[in-house]
Amino acid sequence: MIFDETYTLANGIKIPKLGLGTWFIEDGKASDAVKSAVKLGYRLIDTAQAYGNERGVGEGVRTCGIAREELFVASKVAAELKTYESATKSIDETLEKMGLDYLDQMIIHSPQPWTEFRVEKRYFEENKEVWRALEDAQKAGKIRVIGVSNFLKDDLENLLADCRVKPMVNQILLHISNTDLALVDYCKSQNILVEAYSPIAHGEALKNPAIAEMAKKYHVTPAQLCIRYVIQLGTVALPKTANPEHMADNANVDFVISDADMETLMHMEHIADYGDFNIFPVFSGKPLA
Repeated sequence: MIFDETYTLANGIKIPKLGLGTWFIEDGKASDAVKSAVKLGYRLIDTAQAYGNERGVGEGVRTCGIAREELFVASKVAAELKTYESATKSIDETLEKMGLDYLDQMIIHSPQPWTEFRVEKRYFEENKEVWRALEDAQKAGKIRVIGVSNFLKDDLENLLADCRVKPMVNQILLHISNTDLALVDYCKSQNILVEAYSPIAHGEALKNPAIAEMAKKYHVTPAQLCIRYVIQLGTVALPKTANPEHMADNANVDFVISDADMETLMHMEHIADYGDFNIFPVFSGKPLA
């Protein structure tokens, strides 16, 4: 069962290979989504300050009927917070909002504020300040695993140059037709586990005829092929849904993609358009207008 499968992080902590992403799940519906996921067997729940649903996710974690230590709960420091003080305050606010004593994982949501995503200013010094806040929060027992999201190689090198604790994870956009193998390989070389958000390309992968054709070969859905793909790359899969049926389908990935087919999928033509979701910097690579 995929729910029993884990990776071991640099500090020895285990993280499930499959988790529930909660982006776009409303705060009022987040608790039920978490409880549905946990009932099915999910143990990794991923949220963020920017999602506006930490309260609901925390409620679901506290009332799901599973012991807190059996769950892996993750959140993210908002991309706009680029000082030690603001990051430290936000971590405490997240814990209070979620009603939890600690988080299993907290990461920097983006190396730059969303309005400046991938522009010339890199925020190297500012990210070191936020990183120091995460290191201190981990030392204080508030967080077990610290890491980053949407960081490129030079963003990582900036932190690795003089950090006390190396980033343990880098959560990035990763899916069939968008696989940055160089970044994935670099992270592996630094013992940084990659977490794949939007492994189904925010639904766009379901419209891809080549993905659909290969899914037929394995007698699975395109979504299941996409999730299995990122897991076989050695990354954590974080598909997002509030639908219990989709949660169950997303977890039914106990099959193996052949090496030859993995090679084909790794080098599939890059997705050109995420449709309506191009407005988000993570899909367009451009700042918010």
